[in-house]
Amino acid sequence: MALCMISLMTFLFSLQGKEIPRYPLTDHSSYHHGEELAFTLSYGIITGGMCYLTVKDTLLNNQTVQHVVARGETVGVADVLYKIRDRYESFIDPETSLPVKAVRSIREGRYRYFNEVLYDRDSSWVESKKSGIHQVPDGILDILSAFFYARNHKFNEDLVEGEMIEFMTYFSDELFPLRIRYRGTEVIKTNFGKIECYKFSPITEVGRAFKTENDMQLWISKDDNRIPIRIKFNLAVGSFTCDLETFRGLKNSFSSVRH
Repeated sequence: MALCMISLMTFLFSLQGKEIPRYPLTDHSSYHHGEELAFTLSYGIITGGMCYLTVKDTLLNNQTVQHVVARGETVGVADVLYKIRDRYESFIDPETSLPVKAVRSIREGRYRYFNEVLYDRDSSWVESKKSGIHQVPDGILDILSAFFYARNHKFNEDLVEGEMIEFMTYFSDELFPLRIRYRGTEVIKTNFGKIECYKFSPITEVGRAFKTENDMQLWISKDDNRIPIRIKFNLAVGSFTCDLETFRGLKNSFSSVRH
């Protein structure tokens, strides 16, 4: 179940290089206040968890920001065996699509983790409640805001098959490069009908969980919303699928649906 949260925010990528990516702004906006997405995590016919993505407008230090939240929880037998309650938050400046604050709250079995990070754009530093102040590159993102940034500025018709999308984020109190390769378009069958999608392969870190760097696939709707439709990942213990279950409050028409 935790992997559904992780894959939605694409942070199980390999740490390869320290290139600082550029962040061109566009006029496109794929989401707005009131968006709510729910996903199920399945192992074959067994549902083990639920994930949720929400967007709300709010005020933070008298500044209007977009408060985006990703949370996940185990359900059913999985919840009895190993309870998970994970929550990631990002407060995003709507003018720049960059975060001003990020929160990470983890409850997995007996494990607990909590941290808040503030982003200072004028002097290019972040302040972590756990480790203090750190200098960072311009345009730094947190894990969750990186995904929403990509929805606005990276998932589009300009992509070339095989192209690598890169972001620099601040995660777990260190610089963390994210990489995801574009695999072209594909029409997939879902509970909503056939949906045309952009297909991506996040570069996974080979080791304990993944055997190759291509063991995860991500499908994003090829419409103006650019929402996750499906995520599949192959692990040593088997294959898991995270599917969009419900949606509401989309900013744009869900025009990728084909019957």
